Amino acid sequence: MNRITGRTGDQSLIEMSPSDSFNDESNGPHNPYTSASGSSQLGQQGLPAVCVESCESLNGSQFSLAPSDHSDSPQAQPLSLERINTLTGSWRKRALFLKFRARIDKSTQSKDSVFFRDGVRRIDFILSYVDDKDGERKQERRREYEANLQKAGLELETEDKSESDDGKTFFLKIHAPWEVLATYADVLKIKVPFKANDIPDHSQIPMNWLSTPFRLPDLVMHPEPDYFTAPFDKDKADFFLIDDKDTFFSPSTRNRIVFYILARCPYTTEDKQKKGIKRLLSNGTYSSAFPLHDSRYYKKSRDPNCESERFSLYKHWATFLCFFKEQPLNLIRKYYGEKIGIYFAWLGFYTEMLSFAAVVGLICFLYGLMTYEENEWSKEICDENIGGQIIMCPLCDKKCGYWKLNSTCSSSWQSHLFDNVGTVFFAIFMGIWVTLFLEFWKRRQARLEYEWDLVDFEEEQQQLQLRPEYETKCTNKRLNHITQEMELVLERTTADLVGQMLLCWASILLWISLIIACIIGVIAYRLAVYAAFASIMKDSPTNNLHMVGSLITPQLATSVTASCINFVIIMILNLMYERVAIWITDMEIPKTHLEYENKLTVKMFLFQFVNYYSSCFYVAFFKGKFVGHPGDYVYMFGKLRNEECDPGGCLIELTTQLVIVMTGKQVWGNIQEALVPWLMNWWGSRKARNHPESLYCRWEQDHDLQGFGQLGLFYEYLEMVIQFGFITLFVASFPLAPLLALFNNIIEVRVDAWKFTTQFRRPVASKAHSIGAWQEILNGVAVLSVVTNAFIVAFTSDMIPRLVYMYAYQTNGQLSMKGYINDSLSIFSIDQIPAESRPEPGENPAWFNSSITTCRYRDYRYPPGHGQEYKHTMQFWHILAAKLAFIIIMEHVVFLVKYFVAWLIPDVPSEVKARVKRERYLVQEYLHNYEVEKLKDQLTCNTYNDCTCPPMIYPSLPTHEVLSECL
Repeated sequence: MNRITGRTGDQSLIEMSPSDSFNDESNGPHNPYTSASGSSQLGQQGLPAVCVESCESLNGSQFSLAPSDHSDSPQAQPLSLERINTLTGSWRKRALFLKFRARIDKSTQSKDSVFFRDGVRRIDFILSYVDDKDGERKQERRREYEANLQKAGLELETEDKSESDDGKTFFLKIHAPWEVLATYADVLKIKVPFKANDIPDHSQIPMNWLSTPFRLPDLVMHPEPDYFTAPFDKDKADFFLIDDKDTFFSPSTRNRIVFYILARCPYTTEDKQKKGIKRLLSNGTYSSAFPLHDSRYYKKSRDPNCESERFSLYKHWATFLCFFKEQPLNLIRKYYGEKIGIYFAWLGFYTEMLSFAAVVGLICFLYGLMTYEENEWSKEICDENIGGQIIMCPLCDKKCGYWKLNSTCSSSWQSHLFDNVGTVFFAIFMGIWVTLFLEFWKRRQARLEYEWDLVDFEEEQQQLQLRPEYETKCTNKRLNHITQEMELVLERTTADLVGQMLLCWASILLWISLIIACIIGVIAYRLAVYAAFASIMKDSPTNNLHMVGSLITPQLATSVTASCINFVIIMILNLMYERVAIWITDMEIPKTHLEYENKLTVKMFLFQFVNYYSSCFYVAFFKGKFVGHPGDYVYMFGKLRNEECDPGGCLIELTTQLVIVMTGKQVWGNIQEALVPWLMNWWGSRKARNHPESLYCRWEQDHDLQGFGQLGLFYEYLEMVIQFGFITLFVASFPLAPLLALFNNIIEVRVDAWKFTTQFRRPVASKAHSIGAWQEILNGVAVLSVVTNAFIVAFTSDMIPRLVYMYAYQTNGQLSMKGYINDSLSIFSIDQIPAESRPEPGENPAWFNSSITTCRYRDYRYPPGHGQEYKHTMQFWHILAAKLAFIIIMEHVVFLVKYFVAWLIPDVPSEVKARVKRERYLVQEYLHNYEVEKLKDQLTCNTYNDCTCPPMIYPSLPTHEVLSECL
């Protein structure tokens, strides 16, 4: 046990923590940790102030005594009072105390409590396991592991399986005493406050009163005062603002330190490479490991010492009714850590910026709607005397008959909504918007780095975030010429490196090839099924369908079904990508967690990029571009004729593809993120729901929640970055894409918040000073988006051919589009169509007869009988030159504006630079003054020989073991 037990006369068994003490002044136990108000005042009573400040923590030095609190542990031997008096006699002679505490009956302790049974020591981490009958090897691992945890200074307490809701699960509670926290805070260079921030905040937001409805209470937005901070130094503990050692380190910092120890603690003496909680979880020794939430999400904890920050987050952040409110980023960071906090900061900023793009996109769409009646080419297509008299050539071999142009009337009108002059403006606007978004995010990120003490984080933490998997593979050390310290190095031969590289990239290429093969399969489906749809719909049987029957065409039916099939293939392939990408990254044995995440991010995004965007790239840049002409068609696999674009253009099909894949992914993602965890939690807690709430302990409640895996945040970023690609790479085809993304993200923020606070265990807090490799990916997508949108406007949209016709080929001398449809269609002689391509008997419509000798097709070629029969006309080359000129001009204009904006907007605000310099100056000044004062005190103490610091209670006890040789 983590207590000392004994009997006094006929009194019942009592227990004493090693940090408890007697008070000789009183006839009974005395608790020096509790003030008059009941709050914890560890080490603040009973000792002279000079000793509290200058001596090591008495409480912390004794925690290394405590063996595990297993009821069946052979180490739990009761100590007699005589033995206690022997150990502590000298201390009692100095009129200082030890205290006894009566055991707290578990039935009277709050089930929401996050403390040990003594009500004093906080639970920093929970390990759970099921003691199976054939688990002797697992039991041995657990005993060795827990003994090593005690050597590292951690305190343990076990809840027996008989008290769990399923009667099978043991819960091991872990507490990190002050000495351990101080040691590892020093090792990890955790920044802590040393002085209140004295820089006045002169920043004023214009029209600040307008934002009042969107604000949250200041206590929620700023849960902590603003301090100047410096890396913690254990030897200079009194330099920092330590009011209470129990609360000095926040729960998120505490669980981060404990997890650092858990990840490096060995569990066998035979092989030092076998260490870490991750391996114990993977081999089934423990079933779960997690820090505790501080309360239920729907009500505050009954324990007054619990912060109930989870309840505040749920009330002010996770409920959907708060969708218009700002996010409490400081509270998110305090509760979950900087890494999760910066994700929500980025997501919120991205959503804010989307509102501007959504408004402009909506205006462009409304422009297309308002100019609906001015669409001359659609009027000509729908006109019975123009479009109704134009006979079009068959769109497929044998199964497709001749058709009239006015049958595409509906799709032509639909295409105008997105294919108009506003499309060009919006494509240019989005190229500038994406630059503004990335540049302003850098400024926002720089401000967060300062406010959250992340300045210079990467340089300080690079060597302190070595992965345990890397450390176990390291067998040698070498001198770091920069730090002049020995560091672990992984020795690998050139053959190993080359072999791993070839294997990794061969796997990547294999999977990308699989994606491309699936896309080709979908294309083959489109080519094969189009003929079937064309044959089925030749007599327009869909007109019998009310409302939508007249809108369904063979092209639309083919595009919609192919898009749905492609979406299903995407979802199936996604299930396999994760394992492949993780397997490849693990083989590379990255050195740090940051390096591991960056490598995995690049691989996963490469997979997802090809997976999600391949079909859109096909429709945008390949469909209808390489079809040939009647009599000389281009075939895939030698028998499937390539698809042609609708006379209204391929843009409407790209819009359809984009809407189905983008919307389907977002809807499926929200269902998967919200509904699946809820159902699993509901099923997992079914037994506990039958118990009274008073018997459902905090660790059991969290155990029944879903674990937040190492890659949990990775998928949140991936989902948003894929969406970012949709609204930038192909936005010229669908100006409403930012609006759909905005609605999705407003929901996404609250769904993610609800999921984090209610459905997932509390993640281990971790630091991050930026969004990592995603920043470079966003920059790459931003540059690529300028190119893709320029090509979409030039080659997928009909904007350039229309402008060339209006300004160069209009025969009436007016700037109008009259006659454009007739000008854009070439003529072909029916008798020249090869026999293998002609429609089969019965496929032609009833109105077709032998008097029709020619058909039209979409191209710019000379008619039959011309000297250059079926060769491209000069107009084709003029249009091609105009398209290439537009691409060059648009790219140069947008890139020039992008670089100018990037140069104009500094990455770090001048105010933040000034505050960083001020803080660095104060750290140096205060440290200098502190060292001078300490030197004076030492000189005075040596001169008069009057240092009155009392000796330690157990002066011969060794301090705890600091894990990881690399430190």
